[in-house]
Amino acid sequence: PTTWDELQEVARQVAEQSGTRFGFVFQGAEYEGGVVNGLEYIWTHGGDALDPQDPSVVTIGSQEAIAGLTTERSMVEEGVSPEAVSTYQEMDAHTAFLNGDAVFMRNWPYVYGLLADPETSSISPEQVGIAPLPVASPGDQSSSCAGGWNLFINAASPNPDAAWTLIEYLAAPEQQKERSLEGGYLPTLAGLYEDREIVDNVPVIALGREAIQNVRSRPVSPYYSDMSLVLAAEFNASLRGAKSPEEAARTGQSELERIIEQGSA
Repeated sequence: PTTWDELQEVARQVAEQSGTRFGFVFQGAEYEGGVVNGLEYIWTHGGDALDPQDPSVVTIGSQEAIAGLTTERSMVEEGVSPEAVSTYQEMDAHTAFLNGDAVFMRNWPYVYGLLADPETSSISPEQVGIAPLPVASPGDQSSSCAGGWNLFINAASPNPDAAWTLIEYLAAPEQQKERSLEGGYLPTLAGLYEDREIVDNVPVIALGREAIQNVRSRPVSPYYSDMSLVLAAEFNASLRGAKSPEEAARTGQSELERIIEQGSA
């Protein structure tokens, strides 16, 4: 499916025909993963939380953002996703999928590494395909959220040189390649996307290269930690049906504006 409407249609049909419990699972809990998923719905409808050209301008109350949250909520209303998806984090989603209980899943590339382990998966890599996130309308740009791990050295560390040596080791091509082959993780080095062994053994790598070209960051702001708490709460309230998408977006708009105003004072 290339659009959210197509995903709902296909998920519903396949779930009914195959007896699969769920059509689509994703991360909808009130935490950072829920923010990521909510933003992806919003981005694929042409909206955003902040103006990318001017992060002091809040846009989460736009019609495009409301449309994204409406689509997210419709997954539950239409019975494509379980009501419990509003409590799902990564493990909850991948457990359902790896048990064969979901037709589609939104998650991170690490899940592909779990498919090869019969202790964690009842389905095999050959049964799984990888695709870009759907969009609102044909021809729209699919955008996924940047994730990953960062390596830092604490300013108070008594062993900064040793810490830097470890970072150099972990970031080296050899270790990145090993993590790709064993765990399905996407490397940060462009050259590894051309490595034949990785290309042949890690199917997510080809789509990963494409996805990185269109990946987006969460709102870039010195106040993001506060904004994230607001977005997590409002996205989750909308997904649960405790608030309408419009009300959640309006509250997000006013709260993010308040955070920026307080931070600028």
